[in-house]
Amino acid sequence: MKTLLTATAAFLALAAPAFAEGDAAKGEKEFNKCKSCHMIETDDGETVVRGGRTGPNLFGIVGRVAGTVEEFRYGKGLEAAAEAEFVWTEEAIAEYVEDPRKWLDDQGFPNQSKMTFKLRKGQEDVAAYLASLSEASE
Repeated sequence: MKTLLTATAAFLALAAPAFAEGDAAKGEKEFNKCKSCHMIETDDGETVVRGGRTGPNLFGIVGRVAGTVEEFRYGKGLEAAAEAEFVWTEEAIAEYVEDPRKWLDDQGFPNQSKMTFKLRKGQEDVAAYLASLSEASE
């Protein structure tokens, strides 16, 4: 029985997803590439990063169900993610910003996204920065 429990624990540890190891301070600088489309504004209206409104507000994205910012129209991929109640993690954000359509397809969602920008480096840092601004991390 003890061997079975040890083997089960080892299997679960190996099966757990790897966590992104980003640097939030670097991610804050790297986010400059994102602010042409996205702003970060708290729920009470405080502006953290002044940015565009083409993309949804990214405050609190980590721990939030994908595709659920009110009054924002998402592509079919994130609409399907919302229906599936997919919750954003730091790791998922890092993968998504690298290639949004590929990520959607890999998750089994329609690979239709309004986000056409691909962040080729610093994905983990941007994800860590966004996680630092999420209520789930407070």
